[in-house]
Formats: sequence, structure tokens, C-alpha cells
Amino acid sequence: MELEAFYRKELGKGPCRRLRKQGMIPAVFYGAGEESIPLSVRLSDLRKTFSTPESRRSIFTLVIKGLGDGEVRKTAVLKEVQRDTLKDQLLHVDFQGVKLEEEIYMEVPIEIVGKPKGVEKGGLLEVFVRSVEVKGIAANIPPVIKLDVSNLDIGDSIHVMDLKIEGVKITSDPLQTIATVVAPEMEEAPTEGTSGSSS
Repeated sequence: MELEAFYRKELGKGPCRRLRKQGMIPAVFYGAGEESIPLSVRLSDLRKTFSTPESRRSIFTLVIKGLGDGEVRKTAVLKEVQRDTLKDQLLHVDFQGVKLEEEIYMEVPIEIVGKPKGVEKGGLLEVFVRSVEVKGIAANIPPVIKLDVSNLDIGDSIHVMDLKIEGVKITSDPLQTIATVVAPEMEEAPTEGTSGSSS
């Protein structure tokens, strides 16, 4: 994926507010051993590029315009998104530079796939963990971990230690339960003598 960005010369709250009114979002790119680069990105491009949990954790190419002659291309990940929760407004985004041959830490979302056989029997699937922290070569880290739960019966669970990604180490607590199928709740039978008329 590629995302177009523009070098931002004006800094501060005033210029940032003006950018948002123009449909642009203030941003910054930073990488190890590099000076940070203030940027702006079209809100429409951000929404299109990072429309799913998988894409928000993908490695992509940031195409920066207005910085020197021509364009500068940086390999990056979306590191942080700042929002105004009251207005549901995107305020600022941070991009972190990565090198495909170097190890990085990332949070990878988990996508649950399949219908557990325990659910077919009336059980309930409960999901406790939606993402895990991993460490590995950037090029080896998947944008999403697909977890098939179709073999889970009532009482069965899947833990972080059960996840396997070739060439990547999962650093989250291995004992954490990701998903489990619990038995359906039984309705209590009415107690004798609590209803009916007396003679």
C-alpha cells in the first residue's frame, strides 16, 4: 500500500485547525536515527488506506511530497491515532519508520474465523483477546492473525501460547485466554410452593 503525504511547514494549533477544515489531518513521521518530519495527509486517503484492522497494522510506503526535490518514500507503520472522542474527530496521526530487514515490536489484531462445534451444541463463544504483541522482522509480521475456532467444543479454550507465526515471536502473556466456549446457562426450575392457590 502507498499513502500520499505532504511536508508541513507551519506548526502549532492554529495551522493544524486550518488543515482539518480543509480535509487534511496533521501527522508526523519519525524513525530511528532520523529527524521527525511534520506532515499532513488527506482525511479521505487515511480512511481509504486504513479502512480495516488488518490495514491499520500493515507496513506501507509513505510517499512524502514537498520535502526537497521530487518525492521521498518511507517504509512505515501507523503508530498512533489521536481522536477527539466527544466530536468523533480525527486530530493527529503518527507514522513510525521501519526497515523490512530489522526487528520491530508490533500489535497484531486477531480475526476469529469459523463456528465452534460447541456453539452448534448450544454453547456460547466468548472472546477475551483481540490482538497480541509480537516481535520479529518487519517483513515477516502479518497484518492480521486468523484464528480458526471451529474445533472448539464446550469447555475448550485457545490461549496465546497456541498461536504460531513462523519467524515471529509473540511477546504477550502466553497464558492469556483468547477464546473459550462456555456451556449455556440453565434456567432455574420454579421452587415448589411458590405459586398456586391455597385451600
